[in-house]
Amino acid sequence: MKVRIVQHAQVRPATIRENLDYIERDGVQADGSPGRLEAARQDEIDAESFARRIEPDRHHFKIIVSPEDGAQLGDLKSYTREFMAQVERDLGTRLEWVATDHWDTDNPHIHILLRGRDEAGEDLVISGDYIAHGMRHRAVELATRWLGPRTEREIRENLTREVEQERWTSLDRALQRSAQGTILDLADLSFAVRDREQRALLIGRLQRLGELGLAGRLAPDRWQLSAEFEPLLRAMGERGDIIRRMQRALGAERRELAAFDNSELPESITGCVIGKGLVDPLNDRGYLVVDGIDGRAYHIAVPPRVDLGGLPVGAIVTVSNGPKPRAADRAIAELARNGIYRTSEHLATARADARPGRDPEAFVEAHVRRLEALRRTRIVERLEEGVWRVPKDLVERGRAYDARRSGGIQVEVRSYVPIERQVSAGGATWLDRLLVDRRDDLSPTGFGSDVRTALADREGFLVREGLAERRGQRLALTRNLLMTLRARELASAAEKIQTETGLVYHPLVDGERVSGVFRRSVVLASGRFAMLDDGIGFSLVPWRPIVEGRIGQVISAVMRGDEVSWMLSRRQGISH
Repeated sequence: MKVRIVQHAQVRPATIRENLDYIERDGVQADGSPGRLEAARQDEIDAESFARRIEPDRHHFKIIVSPEDGAQLGDLKSYTREFMAQVERDLGTRLEWVATDHWDTDNPHIHILLRGRDEAGEDLVISGDYIAHGMRHRAVELATRWLGPRTEREIRENLTREVEQERWTSLDRALQRSAQGTILDLADLSFAVRDREQRALLIGRLQRLGELGLAGRLAPDRWQLSAEFEPLLRAMGERGDIIRRMQRALGAERRELAAFDNSELPESITGCVIGKGLVDPLNDRGYLVVDGIDGRAYHIAVPPRVDLGGLPVGAIVTVSNGPKPRAADRAIAELARNGIYRTSEHLATARADARPGRDPEAFVEAHVRRLEALRRTRIVERLEEGVWRVPKDLVERGRAYDARRSGGIQVEVRSYVPIERQVSAGGATWLDRLLVDRRDDLSPTGFGSDVRTALADREGFLVREGLAERRGQRLALTRNLLMTLRARELASAAEKIQTETGLVYHPLVDGERVSGVFRRSVVLASGRFAMLDDGIGFSLVPWRPIVEGRIGQVISAVMRGDEVSWMLSRRQGISH
């Protein structure tokens, strides 16, 4: 039994929906079908409506119930309802919750999200003792009533299976309790364990630990355990889980499993998302399985700040092992004289270099917002309005600050559209960018081979559309191909929105600020865009993660070339 209280003030609004997506994901039922949310009095419940109802609450509870003999319980849905009914009786209130059972691991288990309000609409408060002990006692009590007490034979069979496992087990816990430091004397073991069969199992486990290099025999009756044998066994168990997760995502495909831990990742990986989920659903730690263009597969642990909902399976992503230095930090460092940066000097430079239609004030304001963020961590100091003291190593310290906030991993979406749909898409696709850049680092095997095939098909599409022509072995692309494709797709999407809303489309002008209510995001082959409605017309602005959760709010943006600066509230700041 695991329980966590989730304070809504400390998580992104999308986190609740991500958790529901996780427990409803494909392949978790016994027959391989997706999970289906149930409630106390409904066999199926809409996850979206439940998420909207509980979002304004102060908190909710995440509960995982994992009966040791879950497979024998069989009907886990009825078990869950009976268990939660008992919890209601204990707490003296009706509860609102959703749950589903998962059969995709060695032990079938149940995920429950319990709303943090009681039947009177007040905050639901549960005592720490009941969370720590009472709930588990009720779950054990119910399982025992359903199955009867565990027989000696069942206990022996479970322990026998543990002897060979490459993970932390109850046998290891028993050995640890009996050891004096790292030394285990079998004579002491004989005194502590009166059951001859159990002693034989513990000795068998010691021998297995010896094979794994985690224990060594000092004398016929004396063993020494590795000082790290618990963390190493736990790591081995986690690695085994990762391998099974990757194999499940790959299905029948065969790949070299290149990285199981972020420390093993190369500096940058580009590939297709083929699997995702929460490796630790209690603490919102997620993972991605990426099929790389280098022909290898990677398991990537992503921090809670990464929105898994915005990374659909089939999307093309680039994962960087650590954020790159920001252009804004470089500009500030270059303009600082004797460690002092002045916005007045930056503004004068921006005005002198500004192209027609660009807004120098907005450009400098974006840098000030970055400085404000760095000031809160004492990297820079504001001396007075418009005057800042900055360190010589600002660029590196700014990069380190971003690394702490991102968990050391950055995930950039290159395309929300799978490559098979990019072949004949009307917009500027990731495949087109590969053609423009003349990338030649695609593996001849695995996903790299799939991309090679898709590129050949895309070339044929562009030739038929008059956007490219073959000149012997060389493909000549039309000038400004990406801009042309992007403009065509945006115009087509805007026409549909105009028909739906009656609003007039205002295309973006480089350097011009646009403002409006963020109505929705639009996913195209050319990327994801935010629709800003100013009441008369609308604009489509390249979407960035910082606008997540801002639906219905007034926000502003400025485009400069391929970069977009978002102007939000002072609390959120500006992001490029």
